[in-house]
Amino acid sequence: MTQLDVLYRYGVPPTEASMLAIARVREVYGVRAITLDEREKTVRVEYDATRLNEAMIHQLLRRAGLDIVEKVVLYTTPPPPAEVPAAPPAAK
Repeated sequence: MTQLDVLYRYGVPPTEASMLAIARVREVYGVRAITLDEREKTVRVEYDATRLNEAMIHQLLRRAGLDIVEKVVLYTTPPPPAEVPAAPPAAK
């Protein structure tokens, strides 16, 4: 099992019907957890990447009626290390 998280920002707060549909998304095999943050207007989904992918999670949330605005980047890759210039030859 490969556990991944994806975080989305939504626009319009979910309605009661949307919240019930989102709760049913939790029952999909491979979805481990769904966390809504009303203050930040985000939803985080923890899922099994051997069963689902990010596009499937996005589709499930959209079908549930959630107004997804953007995917939030959870981490960034560090830039490659800068090359160290070669030392000049020693003077004799």
